[in-house]
Order: sequence, then C-alpha cells, then structure tokens
Amino acid sequence: MAAFLPEKISILFRRSPLTGEKASRAKHPFWVMVRKEVMDHINSWRFMILLGLMLLTTIASLYTAMSSLQRAIAEDTATSFVFLKLFTATDGSLPPFITFVSLLGPLIGIALGFDAINSERSRGTLSRLLAQPIPRDYIINAKFVASLLVITFMMIILGLLMMGMGILTTGIPPTPEEFWRVFFFLLVSIVYIGVWLNLAIMFSIKFKQAATSALSGLAVWLFFSLFFTMIVNIIVESTAPSHVADINELISYQGFVQNLLRISPSQLFSEATTTLLVPTIRTLGPITLEQASFAIAGPLPLGQSLLLVWPQLTCLAAAAFIIFGISYVLFMKQEVRSRS
Repeated sequence: MAAFLPEKISILFRRSPLTGEKASRAKHPFWVMVRKEVMDHINSWRFMILLGLMLLTTIASLYTAMSSLQRAIAEDTATSFVFLKLFTATDGSLPPFITFVSLLGPLIGIALGFDAINSERSRGTLSRLLAQPIPRDYIINAKFVASLLVITFMMIILGLLMMGMGILTTGIPPTPEEFWRVFFFLLVSIVYIGVWLNLAIMFSIKFKQAATSALSGLAVWLFFSLFFTMIVNIIVESTAPSHVADINELISYQGFVQNLLRISPSQLFSEATTTLLVPTIRTLGPITLEQASFAIAGPLPLGQSLLLVWPQLTCLAAAAFIIFGISYVLFMKQEVRSRS
C-alpha cells in the first residue's frame, strides 16, 4: 500500500491535457512575440509620455465639463443621461473629452507604429527574426496585435478614470444604458486609433527611416485635421447650385457634401461618438420639416443609436483592414537583407 503512495502523488501533480494545451499556447512563437512587443511598449518612455498626455487631457476635460454639468443638472433634473455629459459638455474654455480623443488618438496610433518595422531593419534584428523557423507574417501580425492591445489598455484606463472621477465629483453613478454607451464609445475609439496605427505601420514598411515614416503619418493627420475641411469648402463653393427649385435637390446636395466630409476618419469618428454619447441625436443626415414633424420627441434607445452609427463604424473598421492588408502585402513582398 505504501509503495503506491509516491505513484498516486505523482498522478495528482501530473499536468492535465488542458493545462498542457494552455501551456503550449502560451509558448507559441506568435504570442511570445506579442508579449515581447507589449512589454517593449509599456517599458518605453514613449508610452509614459502618451499616457501622461492623455491623463492630463482627461483631467482638463473633466474640469471644464463640471460647470456646464452642474448647470445641466439644475435645468434638466428629469433626464436620465446626465452622466454622459461628462464626455460631451464644455464651458468653452477647453474642448470636451471626445474632441481630445479625436485629436490625440491619431497621435497615439502614429507614435506606436511609425517605427514598427524600419527600426528592426535599422538595428539588423529583422533579418535575424526572419532566419528563425517562424512564418514571416508573424512579425507584422505581432506588431499590430501588440500595439492594439496597448491602445485598448490605455483607452480602458482613461474611460474608467473618467467615469470614476465623474462619480466622485458629481455623486451620480451611470445607469446601465450610460455604461454601455461609454463602452461602445471606447470601442469606436479603439477602432479609430487602429486606423492610424495601421497607417503608421504601413509607412514604417514603406520607408527605411523612422523619421520619414513619422513625418508621413503626421502629414496625413494634419491634412485630414486642418486642410481637408478647407478643400471641401472650396468644392462646395464651386459646385453649390445658385437656384434650388426642388427641396429634394437641396437634400441630395447636402448628402453629397456630407459624404465628402466622411472621407475623413475624424468625421466618421465624430459622428459615431456624438450619436452614442448624445442620445437625443436622431439622424445624421438632412431631413425635411415634414419628416421631422412625425418624429417622436425623446432620446433614442441604445439599439437604435447603434443602428444609426453602424455605417460609420463599418467604414472605420473597413479602412483599418484595408490599410493593414496593404501593409501585409508590402511586408510579405519586401526583400530583407542582413546588415554587413
């Protein structure tokens, strides 16, 4: 009997098949590369600076929203969406939280991806990675997944910080619908930043110098942030009809102008987040007075707001996948030589 005790103890401490499967999955080369890239991002000064910048903007946007929030509570005590005003309200001195995310989100994506590939090439480590018995696409996939995980981590921290500080300062907890609206707002923000992350990764593959890829990403961001609206205004002034005889013609022209503006990712992000955080928005396009007269006054439920912004979210996700597909093809066809 005593002779079987050591064997029984060894059976108890023997790994089960499930545990062994989890261990082998954790040691998979792809997830090892992802974990290494995540740790490189988190331990870098770049991540600390970006996180500190977002924390400062969160505190500033919360501070500027407090005065208008108190006024909104005093004027409309019956509303059930007071907590969402923390993300949208402003007293005019500083932009609201959604505007800060729209402006600084692209910088986060560009900062995390502008040297994803060319830095490995300049250090001579890319050829060493490709010499290992791993598929070539593991490298670019791991770069993207790791950076996206870091972005998700940052946005979750900022969202929880904004909600926690809002509860402490106002004493008003969010309702379940408000919580889910904030959740989908953070999800849209992650997709939006992912578009700029993929753009930066594409430039890091295309250009050999990290400075060139960073400047290219910043140039695209400045174009859509500053100059794109000016170009649309010039197009509107040159193509606007002088005389409108039919109201349908005017509505179609306004739809044309909106579709031009929606080429910009920031416009898609602004429409999606504003609709999610302001439930009283019922449409994103021009409507006639007859159509507005039959609308029932009141905020939209969460499901209807999601249906309203589904095209914007789909376009952002499609842009992210298209840019990543271009980056994937460029990287797979690129010739990599070891440094002499």
